[in-house]
Amino acid sequence: MEKIEIKIKKNQKIREFLLNYGFSKPETNRIIKNKDVKHDGVRLGEQDEVREGWLVTVFASAKPSDKFEVLFEDDNVVVIDKAAGIETQGKEGVDGLLKGAIAVHRLDRNTSGVMIFAKDPESEQLLKAAFKNKQVEKKYVCEVFGKPEFKGEVRKAYLLKDSARSEVKIYSNFVQGSVKIETKFSTVKAGVTSVVVAEPITGRTHQIRAHLAFLGYPIIGDGKYGKNEINRKFKENHQKLHCFCLNFKKLDGKLKYLQNHNFISKPKWAEKIV
Repeated sequence: MEKIEIKIKKNQKIREFLLNYGFSKPETNRIIKNKDVKHDGVRLGEQDEVREGWLVTVFASAKPSDKFEVLFEDDNVVVIDKAAGIETQGKEGVDGLLKGAIAVHRLDRNTSGVMIFAKDPESEQLLKAAFKNKQVEKKYVCEVFGKPEFKGEVRKAYLLKDSARSEVKIYSNFVQGSVKIETKFSTVKAGVTSVVVAEPITGRTHQIRAHLAFLGYPIIGDGKYGKNEINRKFKENHQKLHCFCLNFKKLDGKLKYLQNHNFISKPKWAEKIV
């Protein structure tokens, strides 16, 4: 049994707190049943609330994954905040570690942020259709080197994928084999490094990372499209790119209740900016 001390960040019911912290549903149920959450020596039940600033102790079968945090879960879907350094799919990926999760979209290994997974075939098809039909709004926040003056305009370019090297190249004009990309950029904080919100209109491999580098503003910590001397200067070995908002503009069938629901998770380095 693990003894885990947790500082409470906001007022919430016991079940909400445990799920948000990353405990699975079965483990959450076990903890609640056994009243294995304590504050000041008092065991807390399901109807109790933990308060901001409290230091609580949780007795759990295992520590929750530090690779993702569960933001929302029901019988149809699970929404997480993925950490950098973990793949979406595979035995060691999110869907391999999160029991019952079916991947319907992906984030790059070193990109963090909000993702949604289906929990049954019907939900999988509905979510895949929403992504395919561009009915999903995704917003990313990133820190770049330089001082871009983006004002919410959509930038267009052409992307050519090099599968052998697992990278892409961006061009101003069409080249053989390339596809058109569109990304909306907004600068929200400018300086030596700047914070930019990116909204991909198209969804291509490495689109935001490569597009920004092509425009002259590489993402801090990006080892593929960034610059090593800049990454060393700012001591970053993980790219500062985070999907902070996921919103379904249209959903059909049994998932219609998720329509226009914003799933949000802001990284600490930008939580007061976006």
